[in-house]
Amino acid sequence: MFNKKLTTMSVERINENISYLNDKSKVSDGSHTFDELYYHRSVLFATILNANLDKSFKSKLHDDGTMFDDYFIIGIETPLGYWTYHDHISKWDLYQCKEVPSAPKWDGHSGNDVERLLSL
Repeated sequence: MFNKKLTTMSVERINENISYLNDKSKVSDGSHTFDELYYHRSVLFATILNANLDKSFKSKLHDDGTMFDDYFIIGIETPLGYWTYHDHISKWDLYQCKEVPSAPKWDGHSGNDVERLLSL
């Protein structure tokens, strides 16, 4: 059944409502859930890192010795600078790159810099 009220709800309001959920993993855009999209990202990034082992790393620590509970950092050095993601520790073995004691110092990259990967 179509809910007319939802059609007038702003994206900001929808995002606010989602922020109250304890488990956002099943939230969907109608095609994929967050869980599916994050798994796809993990597989795709692992493919890039595993094809560029000389430029890639994984670590259980940031450069300052901290880390989020149950997560690790993976990254690759591109000609334009580093690109990194955090991933859940359960996906550690997807990444066949070298383990380093700690990740390189963050160079300030943000989501807007994802195209660094195209420079590989």
